[in-house]
Amino acid sequence: QVQLVESGGGLVQPGGSLRLSCAASGSIFSIHAMYWYRQAPGKQREWVATITSDGRTTYADSVKGRFTISRDNGKNTVYLQMNILKPEDTALYYCKVDATNGINLSRRDFWGRGTQVTVSS
Repeated sequence: QVQLVESGGGLVQPGGSLRLSCAASGSIFSIHAMYWYRQAPGKQREWVATITSDGRTTYADSVKGRFTISRDNGKNTVYLQMNILKPEDTALYYCKVDATNGINLSRRDFWGRGTQVTVSS
């Protein structure tokens, strides 16, 4: 199957920046769209950003202009550059990929386990 590992989270002051990474590994035939989601304590998981296989990007209004999603297809990795961070950005950040696995060529979504981002002074 496909495994996802996020990294890059941590504690940052308001106004600061972080760059998250999510690397996919395993039996991968192809990766289609890649996504970032987040879940704050006591809240539902929410979508943050998407990047398609041809590089088109979309963002939630709450992060537009501050966050940038990108991908390196050679490394099967998606990134989230987060700038001008606010306390309300504090959450567990998850990546999701829409991928076709190389074992039985089935296509579905795969999720990582998350990386914690805390924005606090």
